[in-house]
Amino acid sequence: MMNARTKRAAWVALVAAPALALTGCSGSSGGDAGDGDGGEIELTFATSYNEDQPQHTCGVDIIKEQVESADVGLSVEVFPSSQLGGDADRIAAVASGDIDIDLQGASALGAVYEPISVLDAAYAFDGPDHLAAFAESEEGQQIFADFADASGVNVLGVWSAGARHFTSNAPVLEPADLEGQRMRFPGSPQFLLNAQALGAEATEVAYEELYLALQQGTVDGQENPITNIATLNLQEVQSDLSLSEHALNTNLIIMGEVWNELSEEQQTVLSDAVAQAVEEVTTCVADDEAATIEEWSSGDEWTVHDDVDVDAFREQAVSWFEENLEGDSLAAFEAIRATAE
Repeated sequence: MMNARTKRAAWVALVAAPALALTGCSGSSGGDAGDGDGGEIELTFATSYNEDQPQHTCGVDIIKEQVESADVGLSVEVFPSSQLGGDADRIAAVASGDIDIDLQGASALGAVYEPISVLDAAYAFDGPDHLAAFAESEEGQQIFADFADASGVNVLGVWSAGARHFTSNAPVLEPADLEGQRMRFPGSPQFLLNAQALGAEATEVAYEELYLALQQGTVDGQENPITNIATLNLQEVQSDLSLSEHALNTNLIIMGEVWNELSEEQQTVLSDAVAQAVEEVTTCVADDEAATIEEWSSGDEWTVHDDVDVDAFREQAVSWFEENLEGDSLAAFEAIRATAE
C-alpha cells in the first residue's frame, strides 16, 4: 500500500501533463512570490462559476477586495466560468503552481484524496451551520491536513453554495418517486454513490449539456443547487422542483505551495479575507435561494414542492453510506454525522 508521500508523487506525475497545458495562459505569478524583490505578488484565482452567481459576488469578489485593500503587496486576478479549464485541469494546475487559488467542489478533490469527497455525500450535513462546525472541528481539520499531505494543496476555507434539489416532470416527494426516472447526476464517484444511496438511476450528462438533454428527453430529471437551476433556466424544460435538500454543494478554497512563499502578514490578510467570504457567501446564498424560491412559488413557470419527505430520504441515504463506505471514507462520514446537532 502506498503511503501519503508516494500517493502524492504518483498523483503529481499523473496530472503534470494537463497542468502544463495551462502554463503561460493562466497569468499566474505565484512562482515569483519568493523572489524577494519587494514587488507586488499577483495571485490568480480560478473558478467554474459565472460572475453573477453568489459564489462570486459574495465570495470571490470579497476575497479580492479585502486582499487588495489591505495593501500588503498582494493583488488577485480572477478567472471565472472555467476560463482556465475544467475542475480536473485546474486542480492539477494548482498543484503545479500554474494557478494560485481555486474554488473546487469536494467531490472533484476526491480524485486526489478520496475521503474529502464525503463532504458532498447525500445528507452528510444537516445544513450550512453543520458544515461550518465540522470544518472548524478537529476531525474536519484533520481531513484538510491529510488532503494537503496527499496533494501539496492547502484548504483555506469551505462554504456551502446551497443545498441540492431535484427537478423533473413529476414530483419527487419520497424515495419511491425516483424509481424508473433517469436522473442526471455529475459523473464524479461521490455523486454516483449519492444516486445509489438515494435510490436513483443515475445518468451522466455534462453540466453544459444538461438543458438540451432535459429538453430532448435524454434524461427525465436532474439535481443541482438553486443557483445552478436558475442559471440554467431549467424551469423552461422541467415542470416540477422538489426541495429535497439532499446534499450541500460544498466549495473549498484551495491554494498550492505558493502559500508558503507569502509573508506571515500576507497569509493573515488572505486567511481573514477567506473567513469573511465564507460568512458572506452563506448568508448571500440563503437570501438568493429564498428570493428565487419565493418567485418561483408565486409564479406559473413550474410547481415548487416543499413537502418532500426529507426524513425518509435522509434515513435511507445515511444507512446506505454506513453500510457501503469503507476505511477513511467511512470514518469521515461518521465524523461528520457525529457533529450534527
